[in-house]
Amino acid sequence: MASALTLIAARRHAIDRSLFEPTTLQGAIDRLGFVQADPIRSPARAQDLILRHRVEGYHAGDLEREYPALDVEEDYLYAYGFLARPVWNLLHPRSHSRMRTFEQKVLDTARGLGEVHPAALEAHLGRRRVINAWGGYSKATTKALEDLHYRGLVRIARRENGIRVYKTVEPPDQGISPADRLCALVMVIARIFAPSPEKTLHAVVARFRHLGTPRSIVKDLVNAGELHRETIDGVSYLWPAGDLVRDEAPRLVRFLAPFDPVVWDRARFEHLWGWQYRFEAYTPIPKRIRGYYAMPMLWGEDFVGWANVTGAMGAMGAMGAGGAMGTAKKKLDVKVGFMDKRPPDRDFTRELDAEIARMATFLLPDR
Repeated sequence: MASALTLIAARRHAIDRSLFEPTTLQGAIDRLGFVQADPIRSPARAQDLILRHRVEGYHAGDLEREYPALDVEEDYLYAYGFLARPVWNLLHPRSHSRMRTFEQKVLDTARGLGEVHPAALEAHLGRRRVINAWGGYSKATTKALEDLHYRGLVRIARRENGIRVYKTVEPPDQGISPADRLCALVMVIARIFAPSPEKTLHAVVARFRHLGTPRSIVKDLVNAGELHRETIDGVSYLWPAGDLVRDEAPRLVRFLAPFDPVVWDRARFEHLWGWQYRFEAYTPIPKRIRGYYAMPMLWGEDFVGWANVTGAMGAMGAMGAGGAMGTAKKKLDVKVGFMDKRPPDRDFTRELDAEIARMATFLLPDR
């Protein structure tokens, strides 16, 4: 690399590599590799808010509607979400431990039923309850399906009124060693968060240690030139080998989900953009600073503040900059806040209005 990494270069690279030119739904997931999911709708689920910037003409709910026809899997990478099929293949098998008797019964029953709704299993296996990972109670059949899903023996075929419908699947026939799978997974994570603080990358890939020693793999990739390392202000950054983006980011206003890859790493966000962003949905109301679901607001290549968006659209109506958009039925309310002061140029006002309009169209219930 000809020149040292700078904050500006790191920002531009993070924006350009993640917020690429909008493409098809399958193409966007393939390029991202992973889209984090979250059930909170304020104003839409995280996966929809992430995809709207990267998929041409995307509307809230498109992923769930089109999922059965996509080459995509639901599973857990560094969080729960939607994975491109090649990435999902790298995850399995996760465990070679012996299944419990009840899990085997559930698997056998699911094979006989084809697609299986958790409720359908109750007629065959009863309604016994078990303690779940959060200390509460879940139906034993549902818990067993979740465990089989983690093992890669069942997949999410679709959702019915938000409930996962499962289907048995043969685990990927691995033609590569665990070490090579680990190496590939490290590169997947490195691409998602490029450029990533080395400390963050180590923390995320540590969950794949059942495949080998992630820290050693990262070191080997750096030594081989597959990962490039440079330091800004004492912070070591890693990214897949290749030139950093040097061009200025487009002068657009974008509201990003709290789980968007650009803002997911809060330590990187604070270092590159100079202020703390926290997800406050689970913060007591008196202690909230920016709002229940405040979305970082990107203007060009700088995060100038945040936006809280509530309501849903029934029909398009008149709007004002940074204010509300009225409809005959409902109201989309957009409240924005700024870290310093509102950008004074007219371009910002115009682009803020454009982003509010895009959000309104994205939330329309009908195409």
